[in-house]
Amino acid sequence: MKIMFSVGEASGDLHGAVLAAAIRKIVPEAELFGMGGIKMKQAGVRIVYDIENLGVIGIGEVIRKIPFFLHLRQYLLTVMKKERPDVLVCVDYPGFNMRLAKKAKVLGIPVIYYILPTIWAWNKKRGKTIVDYTDLAISLFPFETELYQQIGAKAVYAGHPLLDTVRATMPKEEVYKQMGIVPETKTVLLMPGSRQQEVRRLFPVMLQAARRLQSYVPQVQFIVPRAPTIPRSELERFIAASGVPVRIGEHSAYDMMQISTAAIVASGTATLETALMEVPTLLVYKVNTLTYALAKVLVHLDSIGLPNIIMGRRIMPELWQGQVTPQRIVTTVLPVLTNAVIREQQRRAMSSVRAALGQSGAVRRIAAIIVRFVKEKQRV
Repeated sequence: MKIMFSVGEASGDLHGAVLAAAIRKIVPEAELFGMGGIKMKQAGVRIVYDIENLGVIGIGEVIRKIPFFLHLRQYLLTVMKKERPDVLVCVDYPGFNMRLAKKAKVLGIPVIYYILPTIWAWNKKRGKTIVDYTDLAISLFPFETELYQQIGAKAVYAGHPLLDTVRATMPKEEVYKQMGIVPETKTVLLMPGSRQQEVRRLFPVMLQAARRLQSYVPQVQFIVPRAPTIPRSELERFIAASGVPVRIGEHSAYDMMQISTAAIVASGTATLETALMEVPTLLVYKVNTLTYALAKVLVHLDSIGLPNIIMGRRIMPELWQGQVTPQRIVTTVLPVLTNAVIREQQRRAMSSVRAALGQSGAVRRIAAIIVRFVKEKQRV
């Protein structure tokens, strides 16, 4: 059994790694390879292209890198022709993966799409691509599954994989020791994203807000988990320029979440992760002007945070674009640090997200679906 993965971002690398490990438990001899990152490599996936410097965000950035992506897609097609996998598993990264899926189908290689394009938010035309060029669509949300089924996709829901993976791996005391920070002191988690453009836009603003928070809560501590796609030197450069002491964590972000009083997080999967870890969180979203202008026209949501979309109401505060200022961040986060009642209210709101996502065991079920799909194709 040969399974090829196409993953383009740090969050997808995590999902791909957990899925690969689950597939291996069912079929130990399975040959797994493809585009991915360090976590997938550690899970036993043979990496044919490392995604460390791949992440981009925004229309402008994507346009500038079109020649690069065309060459990368052609390279992966060459790999497909040589390896002839039983299936291509595309994980998220729709701008690239949907085009790759079209090419794979031309080669006669079945396609499974895992973590689907958000047609319920914007660009509903992507739904037709999923219908036309994928053999199976695996959804993360029940409402999303219904939407895809309505437009003719073979879509299934097996639960959300983060229910299996979002948990601390070590005791709090060990995390405090490794991070070199003081227990029982207010700690703010900063997560500026896994793409360099995100970090460059958001991290300086977060650090400016951190400096102001210090004047209100003198003993407050700041920590930042380094995404595998971001060089440590990049984070250190911004931290040094700010003059704010920030500890960089190299181990599990979930371990850092469990000791955090509050979090300031770039929009994306990380906001769902902090919600599942019950950390009061402020979502921040900032892209280039062109991307934001297009988003205002195309996006059909009042909230962009996954926890808010799942719950159907805004349980996590959001700051968008021009709202992302040091003072607005301070105004939102300070009550969580100084008022125990507000902090507990927000923690309880976050805890409701896990219950809304249903049963754990999703990764095991998704792996079984993929293995069964491949075996059925092999019998034809």
